[in-house]
Amino acid sequence: MEQQGKIHLYWGEGKGKTTAAMGLALRALGNGLCVTVVQFLKGAPTGEIGLLEQLGAAVYRGKAGQKFVFQMTEQEKEETARMQTEHLRRALEEPSDVLILDEACAACALHMVDESLLREAVLDRPFSREVVLTGRQPADWMREAADYSTEMRCHRHPYEQGLAARPGIEF
Repeated sequence: MEQQGKIHLYWGEGKGKTTAAMGLALRALGNGLCVTVVQFLKGAPTGEIGLLEQLGAAVYRGKAGQKFVFQMTEQEKEETARMQTEHLRRALEEPSDVLILDEACAACALHMVDESLLREAVLDRPFSREVVLTGRQPADWMREAADYSTEMRCHRHPYEQGLAARPGIEF
């Protein structure tokens, strides 16, 4: 009998949200499941994406330029929101057992994706699809819908001492 897919929420101020989501993607791929990843608000390359693609994951990512949202012009914000909504739309056409929506919390809060489409992706998913959401501050509807909710809390981080993010560790 087919089991209903669950909603996973990795959230909070601490490090490890994307890492946890990508670890789950790797586990799923290793068990023969189809994985689709949508990375919102991320444009720069990260170490895990190429490997996940080599293993068969479908990945949708990128934004209009490399600026943070607060640095974007209104035109760049509109273009980014359009692009990320299109990424999500295309991802939903993929046959996937696991759908990773990385930084969905921020994309939703900053209006960088169509919220109704995001809600549909999570709440109206195919019966057996697992959905993973990550981000700092989830919307109330995300918290309420989550079957798994893990808050990442930072107690200490090298960034506080002025150390920059390191390839292979933080990205």
